[in-house]
Amino acid sequence: MGKTTWSAVVAGGAAVVLTGVAAVPAGAAEGGVSFSRVAVNGGKPIVIGVKEEVEVPAVFRMTTTLKYDYGPTVFPYRGKPDTGDTLHSSVITSDCKVVDKAKGICDFKEWLYIDPRNHDFGNEDAGTWKTAARVFLAGDAHDTDGLNLPLQVKRATRVTVNASPEPVTAGKTITVTGRVTRANWDTHTYQGYAGRTVSLQFKAAGASSYTTVKKVTSSSTGALRTTVKATESGTWRWTYYGNSTSGAKSSTGDYVAVR
Repeated sequence: MGKTTWSAVVAGGAAVVLTGVAAVPAGAAEGGVSFSRVAVNGGKPIVIGVKEEVEVPAVFRMTTTLKYDYGPTVFPYRGKPDTGDTLHSSVITSDCKVVDKAKGICDFKEWLYIDPRNHDFGNEDAGTWKTAARVFLAGDAHDTDGLNLPLQVKRATRVTVNASPEPVTAGKTITVTGRVTRANWDTHTYQGYAGRTVSLQFKAAGASSYTTVKKVTSSSTGALRTTVKATESGTWRWTYYGNSTSGAKSSTGDYVAVR
């Protein structure tokens, strides 16, 4: 999401509407505010496709006896927390859940939205971001704190599978094919993901979990292909475990009866 300006901000309990990767609005930075107990997306990577807006939940605690006009929010940033780039298209924060009124301690819930269709959002936005928290104080001031909390933002992957023949005679060969693709945020399409190590997994009929049978490297178009011997009925799938910029994903299962 590129470098754009904030479009509007509405008081707590309503949407804080922001556009793209935003610059901080004018106003003096102030102290007297602290943020703690911050958790974004439950500590999991934020995985984004090519069309669907992603909702990212967050929780945090703010402590201040200063008066504030709107906010607070937590958000991903790069550069410096008060002047760098931020990653969100809109934010909704709850009203204060009072923990200690005299000390000004409040707990908040937040829902941060990232829309990959934003014209400034691109593949360069994948990777590690940091977390910041901000509140807008009375008198055209604000407090922004950088937090020691990295966030991983990843491009979504897709994996398909087909195992054949179905059914198959015991001892014969099963061919398992598929394809691994990755979200391209520049073109808003999924494209073949070459050179990926993808695990072929099997779950026997009646079993509760998959086990890895072998690993295969995807072709230049993301294609997957291998053969295995048919020993018992069960379900086959491919699993890609992801990397620092790409999300993990398993295909659906393809059941093959062995007779």
